[in-house]
Amino acid sequence: MVKFKIDGKELQVPKGTTVLEAARSIGIKIPSLCYLKDVNKSSSCRICVVEVGPKLIASCTLAAEEGMEVKTNTPAVRETRRMVVELLLSNHKRECTICSRSENCELQSYAKELNVRDIQYEGERVIKPLDLSSTSIVRDAEKCILCGRCVSTCSNIQTVNAIGFANRGFNTKIETAFDKALGDTVCINCGQCIMACPVGALTEKNDIDNVWRVLSDKDKYVIVQTAPAVRVGIGEEFGMPIGSRVTGKMASALRKLGFYKVFDTDFAADLTIMEEGTELLSRLEKGKNLPLMTSCCPGWVKFVEHFYPDMLDNLSTCKSPHEMEGALIKTYFAKEMGINPEKIVVVSVMPCVAKKFERQREELSNQNMQDVDYVLTTRELAQMIKEAGIDFINLEDEIFDNPLGESTGAAVIFGATGGVAEAALRTVFEIIADKELDNIDFEVVRGVNGIKISEVELPNGKKITAAVAHGLGNARTLLKMVKDGERKIDFIEVMACPGGCVTGGGQPIVTAKDLAVRNIKNERAQAIYEEDKEMPIRKSHKNPYIAKIYKEFLEKPNGDLSHQILHTHYVKRNKF
Repeated sequence: MVKFKIDGKELQVPKGTTVLEAARSIGIKIPSLCYLKDVNKSSSCRICVVEVGPKLIASCTLAAEEGMEVKTNTPAVRETRRMVVELLLSNHKRECTICSRSENCELQSYAKELNVRDIQYEGERVIKPLDLSSTSIVRDAEKCILCGRCVSTCSNIQTVNAIGFANRGFNTKIETAFDKALGDTVCINCGQCIMACPVGALTEKNDIDNVWRVLSDKDKYVIVQTAPAVRVGIGEEFGMPIGSRVTGKMASALRKLGFYKVFDTDFAADLTIMEEGTELLSRLEKGKNLPLMTSCCPGWVKFVEHFYPDMLDNLSTCKSPHEMEGALIKTYFAKEMGINPEKIVVVSVMPCVAKKFERQREELSNQNMQDVDYVLTTRELAQMIKEAGIDFINLEDEIFDNPLGESTGAAVIFGATGGVAEAALRTVFEIIADKELDNIDFEVVRGVNGIKISEVELPNGKKITAAVAHGLGNARTLLKMVKDGERKIDFIEVMACPGGCVTGGGQPIVTAKDLAVRNIKNERAQAIYEEDKEMPIRKSHKNPYIAKIYKEFLEKPNGDLSHQILHTHYVKRNKF
């Protein structure tokens, strides 16, 4: 432990603690832009300077030392911070009123807090075209402040390395390998770079106008489905506490927007467990293509296609839940309702921007129709609700439509890391045992540890080794263990986004300042598990509508028709 003073107040902190962390622990606000807890410490922006003796030093990388005296509020500190913001704004694309990050932009917030009213240093702003090549992410280099948070996230957390720094001095920029368009790189569309960006340099590709257009087309049946993580995220866009559960309000808002039917993707998550669970049992029996790796996350699937093409056969052939739901809407539901599938438009509301890439994959089309036509992020849906003038907070709760809206707690927990594995274990156990489980809460696969490995004994005496990873850096470590023969694993669940879908690239953006003191992963995941606890049915195979759809349409899990419309294949992708 070391003792030192901040603004005359003596405190004791563990050795290695930075001055920024120490100051924030006692309520002293120090602004920061390049710093992102557990991701990026680079001292590049210099807005976090403090005074130590005669020097001004960046506090995000300054370790507290015994006897050190730090001042955070002196004329020199205030003037330097203000000058840093002015310099950043001097060549920044200042279209704040029409920027998607307006009022949630960290640069904008600090300009206001530091009373920046004029810019003395007007730089030469070079006009740079938008990079619209990606199906999921838009890059606006004119708004980039070179903080490096996106680079660190992509390289250190996700180990994808789709972007990096290039050149030096005034010519420094963030670019892709060989300066290719983002859509032509190994980018897996997870959107974690968007979540890391403090400004509007990285945003999702917006589909709001397309959805408004089809909603106004009287010749179309526009059907919406929502993923489990959306219900514990969207409330934040309306000023509600992090982790608020707003399932009923969300269903009500979607009806008010004019959707023909409001379905729950959780139904297809239950269906995924039936298909993937029986697929796992079949592979275990044959001893082939193990470990079985989940295929719910399109970012993870694309990661395997780029970096581990030799393991494509290990991926489950199941489509992701929202693609399964889209396929059923355009087959089973269309037949039941007597609607021409070509007149149906399926809109998915997802916590994920990689779903925008996934929905246009050629491998996921049926009879020349895409299963899903448009994907909205949680943020985009919130924007539509605001545009429509809907008072979200005061909406009465409503329920989803059936038959594709009835779900279980097992489906709800898909939104948190470990949820797919737990839902699968609940069903696999009871299929083998042919009796009810006494305790269905598989705590061993819960939590936010980067990698969780546990051996689970099945009722037939056999054992399954299940592994859960979130964040692709952790997934890479896990796959190395498998390929090196260090661990024999039967079942692997991977979510590309750290924490799982609850912190997906399409969820409400939380500032670095809040991320430093809040555990967003835990808060949203806790809400997911609370909803699971309150569900009357908590096992996928007990969903009566799942039983009904197999009886009336699909016949059996992993049957011929299921494989025709609910399963897919994958393709090897080059790294460059």
